[in-house]
Amino acid sequence: MCGRFFRHGVTWAEYHDALGLVPPDGVLPPEPTYNAAPTTIQPVIRRAEHFDRVEMAPARWGLIPSWWTKPLSEMKFSTFNAQAETAGEKPVFRGAYRHKRCLVPISGFYEWTGTRGSKTPFAIALRNRRWFCLAGLWDAALIDGSEIHSFTILTTKPNDLMAGLHTRMPVIVDPSDYALWLDPSAGEPSRLFEPFPTDAMQAWPVGAAVGNVRNNSPALIEEA
Repeated sequence: MCGRFFRHGVTWAEYHDALGLVPPDGVLPPEPTYNAAPTTIQPVIRRAEHFDRVEMAPARWGLIPSWWTKPLSEMKFSTFNAQAETAGEKPVFRGAYRHKRCLVPISGFYEWTGTRGSKTPFAIALRNRRWFCLAGLWDAALIDGSEIHSFTILTTKPNDLMAGLHTRMPVIVDPSDYALWLDPSAGEPSRLFEPFPTDAMQAWPVGAAVGNVRNNSPALIEEA
């Protein structure tokens, strides 16, 4: 599962080096966030309309399928995560899986473990990497006359580190596979859904303040 994440400040130069992303003129890179939650607007990286480059675009976390036309208040199912193993078969995600893949740049994510009422939050990140990308899907829906772009984060079975925290973990994409994931015509991507290596990741306990989505500061990722 991945229901909260954090992202340090990343420069346009870093995005360009990793993805070939050409920054838009006069636009600053996304601001850091330390408590991104579903329904918030976050940057995603996707293939541009003419497929000769990648672009960054804002999108709502929680995928709204293109065929959904009712008010969002009537959408009673959760779409901030999608199981990688079955996303290509589910009506909500099937179209996006086939045609609209994206990368979600983050620096780490949070997970809670323990019994109800006494759960401990943990921050999880990669060793020696300030930021990395998760596999996502995006879509566009017309709601009340407005086009809304949205996304979901794919999850997979946990590695040894994550198994102690949750039964699922987000799909972390290696930089060498960014192009493969973004190109639906590049072949079957299922090998990308293997859990990221345990020894490349780290986890540490953080304070309870991260449980309140209104809190958003670097202090949230400090070890408790």
